[in-house]
Amino acid sequence: MTGTTTYSVIIPMYNEEAVIQETYRRLKKVMNMTGEAYELLFVNDGSRDRCADIIRECAYWDDTVRLIDFSRNFGHQIAITAGMDYAEGDAVIIIDADLQDPPELIFDMIEKWKNGYEVVYAQRIKRNGETMFKKWSASLFYRVLRASTDISIPVDTGDFRLMDRKVVNEMKRLPENNRFVRGLVSWIGFRQTAVEYERDERLAGETKYPLKRMIKLCLDGITSFSIKPLKISGYLGALLSASGFIYLFYVLYLALFTDETLRGWASIVSVMLIFNGCVLLMFGFMGEYIGRIYDEAKGRPLYIVRDVHGLNNREKPVRKRLIANE
Repeated sequence: MTGTTTYSVIIPMYNEEAVIQETYRRLKKVMNMTGEAYELLFVNDGSRDRCADIIRECAYWDDTVRLIDFSRNFGHQIAITAGMDYAEGDAVIIIDADLQDPPELIFDMIEKWKNGYEVVYAQRIKRNGETMFKKWSASLFYRVLRASTDISIPVDTGDFRLMDRKVVNEMKRLPENNRFVRGLVSWIGFRQTAVEYERDERLAGETKYPLKRMIKLCLDGITSFSIKPLKISGYLGALLSASGFIYLFYVLYLALFTDETLRGWASIVSVMLIFNGCVLLMFGFMGEYIGRIYDEAKGRPLYIVRDVHGLNNREKPVRKRLIANE
């Protein structure tokens, strides 16, 4: 146990002015019904709208509200990490501010936590209010990730989950920059279980995970937990090289032992383009890994906090290299 706070709810937000007041209201209603001490940790990830000002106003008259205000946009996964760094609860709950994940599901998570589970993650069985392309791309993302990584990451799960204090303490010891929180939680282990639910459509605003960000998140997950792309690149390179040598011998045979005129330069150029494309793809995979090594070598902090509210007496968390060298 960490003290008087039983639950810390982490709410990362980015340009959620249209919905943040309703998010606050519903979370207050749910957490008040638990009858136990809690805190609401809103992490402003460099929003350009007034959502941080709205939460700042709430923090002045509601002593359960805390605001962590980043100096700029550092990303959703980093915002979650900052929330875990500051959280003091015996159980830490992560939920997005867009209300697609129903706060009422927290009751089921708490029940399973009290029954001995140390991680309780929400697993989607249906996604309401999303386009067919969004549903298809999300489904593909989770299945590619599961097939590509060396650990078992549950499919159709986001970051909506409850974690025991011991799990959060272990998460704070992980220093990498390119963070994939749901993958890190799976890597850590402990007793984990799921609660199923239907995901609601956004109450207002736009999705913060368009295709470009989904691809980046997928790359972060794959490169953080697997070297399979590098192995596949090696196998593909060997196959292409063997194919190239076989084709070379075929061309030499035609030139030396037959009177046939070599034709089909268009097909040869096509084959060369395919081979070169595969080589560039391999270089791309290697570049992703090398880029992540470069990011880690710089040793920069994960995030910079411009201001906090409701955390005046709380010691500033220390992480990254200091934690890694303990």
